[in-house]
Amino acid sequence: MNIRQRLIVGSLWISVAAVMAITIEPGIPSTLGGIIRLFVVVLALFLAGVYLLDPWNVVSRHPFH
Repeated sequence: MNIRQRLIVGSLWISVAAVMAITIEPGIPSTLGGIIRLFVVVLALFLAGVYLLDPWNVVSRHPFH
């Protein structure tokens, strides 16, 4: 992936995290739904970091060519 594609995908994951973060109530989640929403936010931010920073050169490799 080139840098433009990585920026687009990373910004989409940040948008997913933002939308899910809006649904979480302030404070520590006490229900299973709140915990799952928090997990989705953390996972989306992790994926955004992987696409934007590409720390292990995972996204830049072309394994399917």
